[in-house]
Amino acid sequence: MIDLLPSQVERWQKVEAFARDHFRRANLGEIRTPLLEHTELFARGIGEATEVVGKEMYSFFDRGNRSCTLRPEGTASVVRSVIQNGLLSQGSQRLWYMGPMFRYERPQAGRQRQFHQIGVEFFGLSSEISDAELISIAWDFLNELGLRDLKLEINSLGTTDDRKKYQESLVSWLENFSELLDEHVLEQIKKNPLRILDSKKPNIQELLNEAPKLVDFLSNQSRNRFLNLQVILNSLGIPFTINTKLVRGLDYYCHTAFEITSSQLGAQATVCGGGRYDGLVEQLGGPKTPAIGWAIGLERLLILLGEDAFEKQFPEVYIVNKGPKAELESLTLARDLRASNFFVEIDYSGSAFSKQFKRANRSNASWAVVIGDEELKQEEIRLKRLKGKTKDPNEYLVKRSDFNQIIERLRS
Repeated sequence: MIDLLPSQVERWQKVEAFARDHFRRANLGEIRTPLLEHTELFARGIGEATEVVGKEMYSFFDRGNRSCTLRPEGTASVVRSVIQNGLLSQGSQRLWYMGPMFRYERPQAGRQRQFHQIGVEFFGLSSEISDAELISIAWDFLNELGLRDLKLEINSLGTTDDRKKYQESLVSWLENFSELLDEHVLEQIKKNPLRILDSKKPNIQELLNEAPKLVDFLSNQSRNRFLNLQVILNSLGIPFTINTKLVRGLDYYCHTAFEITSSQLGAQATVCGGGRYDGLVEQLGGPKTPAIGWAIGLERLLILLGEDAFEKQFPEVYIVNKGPKAELESLTLARDLRASNFFVEIDYSGSAFSKQFKRANRSNASWAVVIGDEELKQEEIRLKRLKGKTKDPNEYLVKRSDFNQIIERLRS
């Protein structure tokens, strides 16, 4: 887990503000769930057989002897909340969330044990049009941020019956090659065979090239749904490729699965991952409800954006002053200017004006405001232009009481 220092937080805030504006334009409502949930929620929602639940969760017993867990992902908590608060009885829900998640796994670039996600969840919408809208919100968000090296991969997981037939065929086929498989893969075959499809081991991927394909086991209805999604994405001008190995290994997932990837992240290529999970709400105690969602890892996103993605915010006004009375007047003026939406920094060093002006220039501010003994006597302030226009006078004396003129000069 790492600290985020002021220079880093500024970049995070800009991405977060961008996300808020993007989701506002898509008429999504923000939902905020607790960091801490009952462990049972994730055991049921993610699956006890998964590595997340079995090896990666931060779980403990609280003073009431209840098993609690720091949330390892956002979807289960959002589903719990919409059920518990009766939102599903109020019609379809289009929600987004943002915040820290926790997993005990090996730290690496873009992945810490406390990490952050932005996610979107739709409830009560079942058509492939809603799938396409959800994908487009993610695709447009990443593109509007300035990312260009992006690739959308899609697949259909079909229905529960489709996957059951495919899973039986896949397991039967893999058993013919059991001598080539290690213990971990053999264990996966018993617990969750579909997870083998996204194995990162080259020898497994090479073997799977000849394995049965899920697409060949889709019912006509599932196949037509997937074809319709492709038609819609093409009409939206969103490029995609079909990845038949792209899966979600839990039973409640169905139909659309997708990832947005970037080659800039090497092996950790996924920037955004999502899918339809029509069975999860019912599995967690709610009514049968269609649902689909995605999540973006903020750490990975910021790596992709690079250090120069956003311009650094510099003060517009740097107040140079000398003496206790001048310091107090500086603070009073700073408050007035900040209330008028100016970014203001005060020099509290008490050093010579020459040194303060050097710091003012280094701050990259547009204006220096000078308050010294002479200015205090005359009830004036001196405005000195540090950058910008050069034809106009570089300095102005303005009455401190004439705040409108001060604002007018600083905005000129």
